[in-house]
Amino acid sequence: MNATTTRGALLAALACVLVGGSFTANSLLGDYPYAGGQFLRYGLACLLLAPLAARGAATRLRSLTPRQWARLALLAAIGMVGFNLAVIAAERTAEPAVPGVFVGCAPVVVAVLVPLLDGRRPQRAVLYGASLVAVGAFTVQGWGRTDGAGIAFSVCALVGEVGFAVLAVPVLRPLGPRLLSATVCGIAAVESATAGLLLDGTAWLRGPDATEAVALLWQAVVVTVVGFVCWYMGMQRIGAERATLFSGLIPVAAACTAPLVGTGSYGVVQALGSALVGAGVALGCRAHRSTPCYEGLRPLARKQV
Repeated sequence: MNATTTRGALLAALACVLVGGSFTANSLLGDYPYAGGQFLRYGLACLLLAPLAARGAATRLRSLTPRQWARLALLAAIGMVGFNLAVIAAERTAEPAVPGVFVGCAPVVVAVLVPLLDGRRPQRAVLYGASLVAVGAFTVQGWGRTDGAGIAFSVCALVGEVGFAVLAVPVLRPLGPRLLSATVCGIAAVESATAGLLLDGTAWLRGPDATEAVALLWQAVVVTVVGFVCWYMGMQRIGAERATLFSGLIPVAAACTAPLVGTGSYGVVQALGSALVGAGVALGCRAHRSTPCYEGLRPLARKQV
């Protein structure tokens, strides 16, 4: 890999490790209203990201078409708010490993879907690497108790994970990582507030206690602000197919951090699964370079990324 792809791979890896750590933070928010937590997380992230994306932001946002705005709304609804809601709903009747296994299949789906949408054939090396990543993710997490509802919501979580990458590809070009992250966080905050008012009424938001506040701050500042920008910067450089390979690091990071709060353990099986994930990522990244998301950008847009 050259310097650009190496930097992109490192950024995507960092983003997925941070997201994996957020699963541990989620375990500390079990009693906090879902919609209110999402509103605080994405609202704060939007406020922090806005100054980073301020240069030329108004011009770039005005240049978006109604179709692109609809795509941004879907990205926030499916890939952010919907994904988190699906995971929480799945875990009501299924053990956490079940949605984790389905989400671990996202690299395979993206490795097939993105090239087809772009009018080209899937790359074998990426597809084989994605399959190895999925097997590694399954090995790390195992399989748990579930029912039909748990499986259905786990499939929805998979759709959300795929949508977070696929829906972003066309809007990453005109907006860039920082402005895209700020915009979808703002939209997700509005969607969360709307859902909370409709579903929970006045109980949708309350003041967090000390533990909940730390968990929400971690999710907003580290996972969302740093993680989202790193993810889209990485995807911009190496393409959605190869960037999504690194989502296999999410269960690995979750397994590594779970012992810190007493919600899991890391043993030989998890180490074996982690090795499989690493092998899959290495194999997929050896594929011929796919078209990165920054190619074809206008000079102004590329300069402002």
